Amino acid sequence: MRTLFLTLLTILLTLPSVAQTWTPIVDEVYLQEIGEQVETATPVSKVAFHEGSLYALMGGDLYRLQDNQLVKVKDYDPPATELAVLLGGLYVASGEALYRSNDGDWGEIQCEGKIRGVCEHLGQVWIAADSGVYRIVEGELEKIFGGGGREGFTSFASFNESLYFLSGNRLLVYNGKGFEWENVVEWGEFLTRETRDLLPFGNRLLIATNRGLGELRGTALTLVRGEDGLPYEDASCLAPGFDRDVWIGTSYGAIRWTKEGDFHYFAGDRWLPDNQVHAIACSTDAAYIATDRGLGIVHYEPYTLQKKADYYDRHLEEWGQKRLGFVHKLEWNDEKQEWMREISDNDAGWSTHYLAAMCFKYAATKDPKARAEAVDFFNSLKWCEEITPIDGFPARSIWAVGEKGHQAEGGSGGFAAEWHRTEDGKWEWKGDTSSDETDAHYYATSIFHDLVAEGREKEQAIEHVERISDHIIQNGWTLRDVDGKPTVWARWDPEYFHSDRGLYARGLNGLEILSYMRTTLELSGEPRFASAYQELQNMDYHEEVIAQKLTFPPGDIFHSDDRLAFYAYYPLLKYETDPYLRSIYRRSFERSWEIERIERNPWFNFIYGALTGMDCEAAQAVENLREWPLDLIDYSFQNSQRADLYTQAGYTPYADGIRYFSPRERGPYRWTDSSLSPDGGAGGRVVVDPSGWLDAYWMGRFYGIILPPKTEDPSLLGVEERDLNLGAEPYQGPPRPELK
Repeated sequence: MRTLFLTLLTILLTLPSVAQTWTPIVDEVYLQEIGEQVETATPVSKVAFHEGSLYALMGGDLYRLQDNQLVKVKDYDPPATELAVLLGGLYVASGEALYRSNDGDWGEIQCEGKIRGVCEHLGQVWIAADSGVYRIVEGELEKIFGGGGREGFTSFASFNESLYFLSGNRLLVYNGKGFEWENVVEWGEFLTRETRDLLPFGNRLLIATNRGLGELRGTALTLVRGEDGLPYEDASCLAPGFDRDVWIGTSYGAIRWTKEGDFHYFAGDRWLPDNQVHAIACSTDAAYIATDRGLGIVHYEPYTLQKKADYYDRHLEEWGQKRLGFVHKLEWNDEKQEWMREISDNDAGWSTHYLAAMCFKYAATKDPKARAEAVDFFNSLKWCEEITPIDGFPARSIWAVGEKGHQAEGGSGGFAAEWHRTEDGKWEWKGDTSSDETDAHYYATSIFHDLVAEGREKEQAIEHVERISDHIIQNGWTLRDVDGKPTVWARWDPEYFHSDRGLYARGLNGLEILSYMRTTLELSGEPRFASAYQELQNMDYHEEVIAQKLTFPPGDIFHSDDRLAFYAYYPLLKYETDPYLRSIYRRSFERSWEIERIERNPWFNFIYGALTGMDCEAAQAVENLREWPLDLIDYSFQNSQRADLYTQAGYTPYADGIRYFSPRERGPYRWTDSSLSPDGGAGGRVVVDPSGWLDAYWMGRFYGIILPPKTEDPSLLGVEERDLNLGAEPYQGPPRPELK
């Protein structure tokens, strides 16, 4: 209770008064998806889950899944064509014979004609064969009627106490005495003759076709297609799930249709060995998906977002993504066959998300470990400025000479990398610093100052932004590099805004420099920064801010700029109190938010909610956080083939892209990336760092947009510490030097 009170008090002291209209979301227990794959050289054609084991047909043989391998069942020999669990037993069809497993023995029933399918109906096992339809009565085969229908039966199923048969584009019913084809479907019709599977589901009979799903209620047939939210229409099979849900196999991935009516799409290398799905079976907590190249397994494990945050913290350690107070993505090195840290174009910027996350976490929980992490990462941010020979000029990144990793070879915007060695020869720092890194310094330092810093730490935070701001002011609203010239992208001067390169940037860069000066004024109280802030207004910078987010022409739209804008909005609107300026900044912010909210980006959403108190679509943001995979490898993804490529209700696509794609469908990503991009990824050759996710989650917790979990079960609140090295080797090099 004391922690919650202190958190609320801190919020009140660090924000202008705003009325809260968003509804907090409790960090409830949810089911986290965890992917696993079993690759095979032969297609897996059928699967069934029986008595705690997964069985599969492959190349006519029966296999059982053991220790993540498909192992041939030794006591079964006949070539298998069908597999099913009926009346609690495991059945395998082979030609004209049906076998039932009985503790290692296989009872056999011979049929006339090849068996095409089996199902359970009114407490008995029924068989559809080329020669007709049969049932098993007291262990004996009884023929019900002959013939397989005019076109043969594609599938059959027990539904509403009758047997329904699928034959081409017709549904037939066996009522116990004979066939009926009239009054089976009175309203509606199939769009195709290519029908594939049937599944009874409550009061609905679902039909898989190559043009979506049919849905029979009573005698009315409706269709479920792309415009209804179905991600892919070429359905191959249907299976019941474990939570009143349905699984749909397609020629391009698998779909889970939840009891709430949502569609979850699983495709690509993250989830499946191959996208052609032949069959699906579910246990009580997993779906097993049979494909041309093996099994895709989607496990479901109870989680909270707090546990997920702890998992990602552990991931950063175990995968070697932290070093010297910075976070890094990893890249796969073909020559050395190992993961390596990328010392990137912008380590300082990426690391500020982790710094902010630890600040918010400490403010929300008073966890001393979070405070120690925040102090450590702030010191590295400060080091970026101290390592250069130019007062107030921060380095993009820092490289220890001779360390193991990938040192960025290119600069921003296609320009050459500028690495400079320090006098002691131990380090190299990356120059040509841009507004990206500068935004990050002010964003994170302001949060550190307000929520974590104590005593000398507060002074250091103030001095840090003072030095950078003084440099910018004294160098004509630019960052000036070792060559005495402004860097390519760190320019906020009027001359730049009237040049061909800088014309488009007036709104964004104007917002940035106003935010820098207002932040420094707030933290330091020094009159010179009030004068600088006023000078910017005298040059009408504030008037350019309203339309800072560009929506046209397409060549001027850079999604990474949206992250920079929200970096700048956060301290600017947090500190500004002048009604006139707040009106302008707020109008700009509202315009940007309206353009951005289609992306359901939790960091954008929570910044908006925190600064305005308005509805920030918290539920959608929390859903995004939950749908991030635990596996942070960046696999390639493709969604441009989907049938549901339309803008979701309630949104308007103002810039690039027409609809949002979940992290489930695209993978983990940095906030520079757009969730509207249908295709992308790195082919499994990059490991994304989760700092942006952590920043968003702990920001949500700090502001009360996300409430703490109600459960007290330790297994749902965190993960165990482990001494594992799963990614890049630990850093081996000189420590960060003593700072001023």
